[in-house]
Amino acid sequence: MGSQFQNNLVLVEKYDNKVAKVTLNNPPLNLVTLPLARELRDTLKKLGEDDSVRCVVLTGCTNRALSVGSDVKEFPTVWDDVVDKKLKNENETFNMLEMMPKPVIAAIEGVVCGGGMEMSMACDIRIMSDESKAAFPEINLGVFPASGGSFRLPKLVGPAKAVELMYLGEFISAQECLRIGLVNQVVPAGTVLDTAMEMAAKIAAKPAQAVKIIKKSVREMSLKTTEGCFWDNLHFSEEVFKTPDCAEGVSAFLEKRKPNFLG
Repeated sequence: MGSQFQNNLVLVEKYDNKVAKVTLNNPPLNLVTLPLARELRDTLKKLGEDDSVRCVVLTGCTNRALSVGSDVKEFPTVWDDVVDKKLKNENETFNMLEMMPKPVIAAIEGVVCGGGMEMSMACDIRIMSDESKAAFPEINLGVFPASGGSFRLPKLVGPAKAVELMYLGEFISAQECLRIGLVNQVVPAGTVLDTAMEMAAKIAAKPAQAVKIIKKSVREMSLKTTEGCFWDNLHFSEEVFKTPDCAEGVSAFLEKRKPNFLG
């Protein structure tokens, strides 16, 4: 095991295999309060700049919920300027999850809904317990998923299914989440974190620059037409083919040996 650091609402453990575990620490349901969003954003910035970390796992401090979203009790304190005081803060935090240069895996035990679901969709990969359930219940408060849900959800499940989930605001099972492509894997309850940490270790052992370029290229080119991706794809290819790990990978293949990637 490596080092640890923490704020009040976000705990971090860094391991020797270059994986960092980030735990939301606002029991029992890990509500996304203004302080939690700020602490998470600061934590992600540090991890993004930390060369000793190559993959991040995001989890909750209990098995009841990764997060059930915003603390509605905060709404009266931001009512005069919801966008600037609350939504801007949340969007910046979730954007950092999506745009940080390292893969992020969401380990989902229990319930995930609202802002918690928006947070998990900003991660690269989602692993969910077979007893979990998910929802976008904002419609029941007369609002909509304004911290990324309205544009990230259609990319994952398609526009038609996305509007159905957001119109109805009803919970769906883990099996349904897997079927529609909202999550990558469904595993037995109690094994989600171990599964996520194992996958993170595998990713952290891959060539770091290639992993970084995969994340960046998929994010950027998914927003463009095939024609618009043409030169970007060649640029990313040129960048990765110049790395020492690429030369090592090709040499190892030709020499029929295990590659020694340096990152």
